[in-house]
Amino acid sequence: MHGPAMSGWLLVALCVVAGAYCLARTRSVRGAERRAALDEALMGFGMAVMAVPAAAVAPPEWAWVGYAVVFGAASLRALWSALGGTGHHLHHLVGSLAMVYMALTMAGGGAGAHAAHGTAGGVPLVTGLLLAYYTVYVLVTGARLAPAGAAAGPVSGPAAGPAAGPVSGAGGRWAGPEMALACRVSMGLAMLAMLVGV
Repeated sequence: MHGPAMSGWLLVALCVVAGAYCLARTRSVRGAERRAALDEALMGFGMAVMAVPAAAVAPPEWAWVGYAVVFGAASLRALWSALGGTGHHLHHLVGSLAMVYMALTMAGGGAGAHAAHGTAGGVPLVTGLLLAYYTVYVLVTGARLAPAGAAAGPVSGPAAGPAAGPVSGAGGRWAGPEMALACRVSMGLAMLAMLVGV
């Protein structure tokens, strides 16, 4: 799931920040959006733990089974939510199943599997499908961050309109839907990085 120690630690930092943002977001949202933010926080922190470089901490063999159980339960919760909810729960289902897949791949390789990241241990077809899914997800979600009809340069003055200033509201500039999308893109990119090493 990771290569050199520096890139592993950067991946850990990205996932911790994304998880912390999602956890903080739960204070300003309610209902289904709150549950989605909690799911995303679990995913961010879980990815951070799985991405810790093996040179720093070699997890015990049972840890991979623990990850599989936790994300297996998250998969069941996402499936239940997807049956009666929105399409975003399907994304949580795919993400949780991807985490189960990576954990089982690491568990199947024994104690040396975590240290030998970069060696193909997963099923190539499954890994390829997950890579394709996350590539499309990151591109589509990232495209939603681009403003519609963006001008060639920055707009200032009266033509800039109200969107030119900082986002206001209960959570300030960090609570807007753009930040949630940016968080999702970041975690999608992190998942891609982790899957490359499976």
